[in-house]
Amino acid sequence: MKAKAKARERWYFCSMGRNRNRKPLLENVTILDTAAEGKSLAKVDEKVVFVPQTVPGDVVDIQVTKKRKSYMEGRVTKFHKYSEKRVKPFCDHFGVCGGCKWQFISYEDQLANKQRTVTDALTRIAKVELPEIQPILASKETTFYRNKLEFTFSNKEWLTQEQVQSGESFDDRNALGFHVPGRFDKVLNVDKCWLQAEPSNSIRDWVREYATANDLAFFDLREQVGFLRNLTIRTSSNGEVMVIFSLFEAQEEARTKMLTEFKEAFPNVTSILYVINGKRNDTIGDLEIECFSGRNHIFEEMKAFGSEQLLKFKIGPKSFYQTNSNQAAELYRVTAEFANIQANETVYDLYTGTGTIANFVASKAKKVVGVEYVEDAIKDAKLNSEFNSIDNTVFYAGDMKDVFTANFVEENGKPDVIITDPPRAGMHQDVIDVMLNLEAQRIVYVSCNPATQARDLQLLDAKYKITKVQPVDMFPHTHHVENVVLLELK
Repeated sequence: MKAKAKARERWYFCSMGRNRNRKPLLENVTILDTAAEGKSLAKVDEKVVFVPQTVPGDVVDIQVTKKRKSYMEGRVTKFHKYSEKRVKPFCDHFGVCGGCKWQFISYEDQLANKQRTVTDALTRIAKVELPEIQPILASKETTFYRNKLEFTFSNKEWLTQEQVQSGESFDDRNALGFHVPGRFDKVLNVDKCWLQAEPSNSIRDWVREYATANDLAFFDLREQVGFLRNLTIRTSSNGEVMVIFSLFEAQEEARTKMLTEFKEAFPNVTSILYVINGKRNDTIGDLEIECFSGRNHIFEEMKAFGSEQLLKFKIGPKSFYQTNSNQAAELYRVTAEFANIQANETVYDLYTGTGTIANFVASKAKKVVGVEYVEDAIKDAKLNSEFNSIDNTVFYAGDMKDVFTANFVEENGKPDVIITDPPRAGMHQDVIDVMLNLEAQRIVYVSCNPATQARDLQLLDAKYKITKVQPVDMFPHTHHVENVVLLELK
């Protein structure tokens, strides 16, 4: 039984306008366990305290930042003892950069924490009968596993504590890297990122050096002025590379010179694109993206389920594709095995995106019907079927609660299997109601958020029983976890 942490409270007062809020400093608190969203927890006077960047076994002082009736949140101000479970982070930017927040935890413990996250969500939120949850599938690669990264240009580099304390004068504050958590206008200058394999680091470093040498204006995120805004690098498992330059201003002469010299420096890059984004946000999904050199897309490859056929998937600048290519194949394999599709069965693939899962399982089904609300994604899904000579898939764009009419089901056939892979927010109640009415024999629910998945599973429990659960780790050194659930009609 875990001992209750004992702490002495010292109370401070901070003024917020005319309000004065009591914010305690909790001393000598032992961190007891991991919690959701990468935080750990302790208990003080029977009240839970959530604390980021800690490991069970750490003994710390905690400055409370949020105080509620049933819990508190805080940050560490001092470590009295480091847990034996801690490991040395391998990245020089750890602790300042917002990514890879679990580098101080061994990979084995990361997996155990994620397994516990899934188990807790399904038992605490879903509150339905569960089978034994299978051990989480580890990622074969724990570094350089991402196929997409987006870097931000900023003329307001975030200075680390070491830089500030050095006493040096930093006149050049241009940076190309990642946003510092909680500071939209500050960017950490990244020297080496362990998330994406070469040529990612070389490309980023070359662009930063070129921009500095040629006095190109890095973006001012607060004032919304400048030339260079974002740099996106996409790679595929077969060696193809796409680079997207997001520019705040057109500046045709400077743009052409930069892209020409970039092409000469990296002749093997498959696709060099640019977009002019003069909006107040970084999204480019609604903008026209121009191809400067090469193709306007790259290809990803993956073996079809239960076949030696090598599927090719077109990846455009706006396309969604799982960011861990190798582990995506494992995720889809589990999905297909759970679905157990027979040759005479019709499959509905909800939130199909660019049709990756639909095409992955098509060889096993009579027909696969993909539905997705993003029209551009459906265009890619149809092309992906054409590229791979798959003729038993059909795809529809639209809001799922509106698509699933009686005429739609009559035209496409009642589904024997439904595969659903919704966004983090989970499924709308109307979509769940449609699924319940369709009464497919099996539903395979793929989720990147066990909490919203558990909420939806409770609703599906009206007609379905959970028979298999398989967590999958797609993102080492983060708290994120995918989970695949098989439901069978009662």
